[in-house]
Amino acid sequence: MQATLFCLKVGDLLSYSMSHSNTTDFSSPSTFILLGIPGLEAAHVWISIPFCVMYTVTLLGNFTILFIVKTEPRLHEPMFYFLCMLAVTDLVLSTSIVPKMLSIFWFNSREIDFSLCLTQLYFIHCCIAMESGIVVAMALDRYVAICDPLRHSTTLTNHSVAKISLAVVLRGSILALPFPFLARQWPYCRTNIISHTYCEHIAVVNLACADIRISSYYGLSVAFLVIGLDVSFITVSYIQILRAIFSLPTKDARIKTFGTCGSHLCVILAFYIPGLFSFLTHRFGHNVPPHFHILMANIYILLPSMLNPIIYGVRTKQVRDRLLWHITHIE
Repeated sequence: MQATLFCLKVGDLLSYSMSHSNTTDFSSPSTFILLGIPGLEAAHVWISIPFCVMYTVTLLGNFTILFIVKTEPRLHEPMFYFLCMLAVTDLVLSTSIVPKMLSIFWFNSREIDFSLCLTQLYFIHCCIAMESGIVVAMALDRYVAICDPLRHSTTLTNHSVAKISLAVVLRGSILALPFPFLARQWPYCRTNIISHTYCEHIAVVNLACADIRISSYYGLSVAFLVIGLDVSFITVSYIQILRAIFSLPTKDARIKTFGTCGSHLCVILAFYIPGLFSFLTHRFGHNVPPHFHILMANIYILLPSMLNPIIYGVRTKQVRDRLLWHITHIE
C-alpha cells in the first residue's frame, strides 16, 4: 500500500512538473528552436549550397563595391555614397540571417537565444526599411541629375547627402523598434519551436498565447506605410524623369540619359518584386506548401543583396572600369 501511494505521489509530481514546464517555462523562454525548412530536412545540405553561394557572392560583391568607391576619387559623389550605404545594409541584412541558417543546415544547430532571436528580428526589419529608403534616395539623385542637372552639385552636396542618409537610418531604426519590444512582452505558453530558418516576426509572435493583433496590425501598417510611400515617391520621380528624357531632341540623347537610370531601375525591380511575390504568397497562397513560403522568404532577403553589387558592377562604367583596372594590376 505504501509503495502504491509513493508511486502515485511520484506520478503526480511528474505530471505537475510536465504541465508546469508546458505552461510557465515558455512564458519567458530562454531559447527558441529553429527547425529550418520543415518537410525538407533530408535536403537541408543540398539546399544550403545555393544559399552559401549567394552569401559568398554577396560578401565579395558588396565589399568590392565599398573598396572601389573608397579608392576611386571620381566616384565620391551622391549616387555612389548611396550605393555604399546599400552595400553596408545588404551585408548586415544577409549576415544577420545566413550564418545561423547554414549552421542549422550543416550542424543541426537549431537553438537560438531568445534575446538574440529578437535582435535578429530587429535587424531584419530595420535593414529592409533602410534599403527601401536608400532606393528612394537614389531615385531622388537620378531625378535631380536628369531634371535639373545644372543644380545637381549644389542641391545634393555632401551635407545634404549626410542628412538624407541620417534620415534613412533613423527611419528604419525607429520603425523596427516596436517589433522586438512587442514580441518580448507576450507570454509564450505553447512551444518554443519556430518553423523557419530565422526569427521571422509573425512566426515568432504566433507562438504567444495572447492576443497578438497589435503586433500583426503594426507589421502590416509599417509594410504598407514604408513600401506605399516609397514606391509612390519613386513612381512620381520616374514620371518626371521620363518626361524630361522624352523632351530631349535626339534619340541618342534619350537613350544615353535613360541608360544612366538602368542600374537603379534594376535595383528597384530586384528589391520590390521578390518582396511583393513573397507577401502575396504568404497572405493569399493558403494552398502553397509551408516550405515554399520559407524558401521565398529567404530568397526575398538574399537575392537583392547578391544582385545589387552585380548590377552596379556590370552596368556602371566607372565601377566596371575601376574593377578591371584592379584586376589587371594584380601582381
